Amino acid sequence: MPEPPFVPYQPRPVPLEEGLRRGREFFSHLDRRRSVRSFSADPVPREAIELAVSAANTAPSGAHLQPWTFVAVGDPALKHRIREAAEVEERRFYRDRDVPEWHAALAKLGTDEHKDYLDVVPWVVVVFAQKQTRLADGRLRKNYYVSESVGLACGLFVAALHTMGLAALPHTPSPMGFLTELLHRPPTERPYILFPVGYPAPECYVPDLARKPLVEAVVFLS
Repeated sequence: MPEPPFVPYQPRPVPLEEGLRRGREFFSHLDRRRSVRSFSADPVPREAIELAVSAANTAPSGAHLQPWTFVAVGDPALKHRIREAAEVEERRFYRDRDVPEWHAALAKLGTDEHKDYLDVVPWVVVVFAQKQTRLADGRLRKNYYVSESVGLACGLFVAALHTMGLAALPHTPSPMGFLTELLHRPPTERPYILFPVGYPAPECYVPDLARKPLVEAVVFLS
């Protein structure tokens, strides 16, 4: 097997204090991010979605196979069909499924089966995980570490949206198979997560929550 090609990687050194300053600034920026359920209908240019997906494409992935597809839906009729199908599954979850601990955990967020924001936002972006990828010659290639890779890409996607002043809401109606049908995706992909994307509404409120303190999030062994 021939040796794979390599290219130099020589990023410009960053002085220690400058690196820490950037890190503090980046944390402060991301710490202002919130998931919202109250969106403005103000238009969002397609370029913003393209830039956010471009940022997602920089994520590390298993064997650099990048096993994700971002489907951006701006058509109002299709967004409404997604809302209708999502609310069917959400009604089952909130009214029929016996998962008291999960229901209790969600209570502090004030959520229910109504997903009217799916009609309001200018974009609904559905991320699909590619279990396999069909190659140009018709063969199927197995992908590795799919969930981990797609999760990393979604994190960068959300961070990029926040950087542009946009908001998103990770939404995972269960099951999500209706998205495969509505968006005509192949059986080699599975719906991973749905993001309504837009600007927060002028009168937007979010739950009064605190993030996990650093002492509970990291363990240093030295």
